[in-house]
Amino acid sequence: MTQPLAPQESAVLALIRENPFVGQQEIATALGLARSTVAAHIVQLMNKGYILGRGYVLSSEVRAFCIGGAVLDRKYHARTKIVLETSNPVESTRSLGGVARNVAENLARLGSATGFLSIVGDDDGGQALLKYMREIGIDVSQVVTTNERPTAEYAAILDAEGDLVLGIADMNIFDLFQPDHIERAWPHLAASNWVFADCNLPAEALLALIDRCKNASSHLAIDAVSTHKVMRLPKDLNGIDLLFMNIDEANAILGQTHPHTSEGAKQAALALQKAGAGMAVVSAGAQGMAVAGRKTVEFVSAVRAVPVDMTGAGDAMIAATLHRLLEGDEIFDAARTGALAATLTTECNASVHPDLSAELIEANRHRLTN
Repeated sequence: MTQPLAPQESAVLALIRENPFVGQQEIATALGLARSTVAAHIVQLMNKGYILGRGYVLSSEVRAFCIGGAVLDRKYHARTKIVLETSNPVESTRSLGGVARNVAENLARLGSATGFLSIVGDDDGGQALLKYMREIGIDVSQVVTTNERPTAEYAAILDAEGDLVLGIADMNIFDLFQPDHIERAWPHLAASNWVFADCNLPAEALLALIDRCKNASSHLAIDAVSTHKVMRLPKDLNGIDLLFMNIDEANAILGQTHPHTSEGAKQAALALQKAGAGMAVVSAGAQGMAVAGRKTVEFVSAVRAVPVDMTGAGDAMIAATLHRLLEGDEIFDAARTGALAATLTTECNASVHPDLSAELIEANRHRLTN
């Protein structure tokens, strides 16, 4: 969704659509305007998301852009019950992770045109991460590369049932992410219907993004990531169109004590709206999630699963919800699809289901009624 255009802006855009290589002087002559006026209109078209920069690269009509964590993941899955303070036999795997990166990959696999902004190290891990994302069709042109710190890493220890026992992370590289990085990539963000960010970003960057999106046509969704990182969000949640978090994360930022029940999740979602969020999705774990829309709140039950690995389920839920919002669904129907995508992800060993697609979702949609 893009902002309305003034008549002269519409005329300039029409000429650019006819010929993306047209020069500013040619536009000025055709419309009887000063070249400086045309230049000003082009800046506005960039700010409003109709074009993506010099060369007049036109934006797509439906687009998602993800900002945040890009991480090298290591998983250690226990073969038997974990015994503390001693060695435990495990099976190990390595993959790519990070909330925003996972959401971006899921979106791309579902068929949404997707861009990605993060910061990675100038190292083998960072190069491998960018190469993989390019190969699956994600625009990584805005990703920042630095030699100051290595690419982020996360290690998860899972019990025999696949539940997380301990997670450790080196995310120091994200401290280098600055509001200027958002400003530099702004034409790409402004061209998107939905911008998604995770709270791996520093507080200053999150605040800059929220403020920038307040005056843009792009909708902004944010995921809390953890009870620690959710505190990077401002107390005033105005400017955030959709918040994703669990009950503990909601309690942390709200300073409240909602119980771990469906009703507790609903009350937490409503409290997030009262704090300024447009809509909120609050997870109650295996029970499901509360979804607060513009006018009402509903509880969406989890889809029955035969889980193998719980890692990445929440990221799949977010991506499928956003994908369906991009396709025109209301938030409640979108969240139900998100719940299904989460279940499908728990039933594979990967953090992102390698066969996830819109077709896979449709083939399993009957599970929503079981």
